[in-house]
Amino acid sequence: MNFYTNTHPYYCGIDLHARLLYVCIIDDKGEVLVHKKIKDSPEQLLALLTPYLGNIVLGVECMHCWYWVSDLCRQHDIDFVLGHALYMKAIHGGKTKNDKIDSFKIAKLLRGGNFPLAYNYPNELRATRDLLRRRTKLVRFGADLKAHVSNTVSQYNYPAHSLNLRYPKSREQMREVFSDTSVQRNIDIDLNIVGHIETELRQVEWFIEKQAKQHNAKDYYLLKSITGVGQILALTILYEIGDITRFDSVQKFASYSRLVKCKAESAGKTYGTQGNKIGNAHLKWAFSEMAVLYLRGNDKARAYLNKLQKRMSKAKALSALAHKLGRCVYFMLKRQKVFDEKRFLTG
Repeated sequence: MNFYTNTHPYYCGIDLHARLLYVCIIDDKGEVLVHKKIKDSPEQLLALLTPYLGNIVLGVECMHCWYWVSDLCRQHDIDFVLGHALYMKAIHGGKTKNDKIDSFKIAKLLRGGNFPLAYNYPNELRATRDLLRRRTKLVRFGADLKAHVSNTVSQYNYPAHSLNLRYPKSREQMREVFSDTSVQRNIDIDLNIVGHIETELRQVEWFIEKQAKQHNAKDYYLLKSITGVGQILALTILYEIGDITRFDSVQKFASYSRLVKCKAESAGKTYGTQGNKIGNAHLKWAFSEMAVLYLRGNDKARAYLNKLQKRMSKAKALSALAHKLGRCVYFMLKRQKVFDEKRFLTG
């Protein structure tokens, strides 16, 4: 957990919502100067901040509608910080809770150096990252539809099929399987939607790759130099990291990627782990997938995994391999070096 500790003459806390925001501005002594509810208007917000420009820091909780506030602050050179929603427990723990109180608490956290920081993702890459995440949701929705087809085949006791429904020819073969027209119509719904999803996926993947080559082509090709890493894994890691220099150490990067577990200790006793769900779920998926694909057809990698399994279970060995790959990616991007398998397996 990182905190914002810079000092300013004035501090602005905003309780942000989709259509309104509650603004609280205090000075360095804690006196309230402004405490007002306004609409989601850049003009109204800027009018409140204008008397304090150059001497104020603005903080909001990391909710879904913070983009425009960040862009406004960047445009007018206003210091902006984003609060980590899971760590801002001081806002949610009071006996009475409303927008006015929340905005005041945010301003007080800023002034006291207790404002937990989230990453203010740069707006140049933000839209492409969101598009890539939308693609992931489409893939999962398509997988649910394909699973429904397989489950229906089992439900009516038909022979299990081995068709890959991402291909048009395979989908056409599924259109004449069921004798009951209502059941077949139910399946046709799945097949039609899967067809549209596959068309959109091909187009959006081409578009995102084109954007990646414009944003950071070098890092994209560095990631693809890792054995088993293809287009989607490289794009996911590239856009979920954003800027590798935001991580001071490889340990912080591994923690952010959910590749390590944190012990819960007190009075010299260990009470298991905690915070396993704090971090970036997309990077966790990418490195777990990378570990499996790295082993595919790679005898040297399998020998390394077998060596790990002498000291731990297979599941833990795969997690250790994913952790090692995550550390490798960190140093590759930091040092701008391609993947060296010999050094990776012997290091």
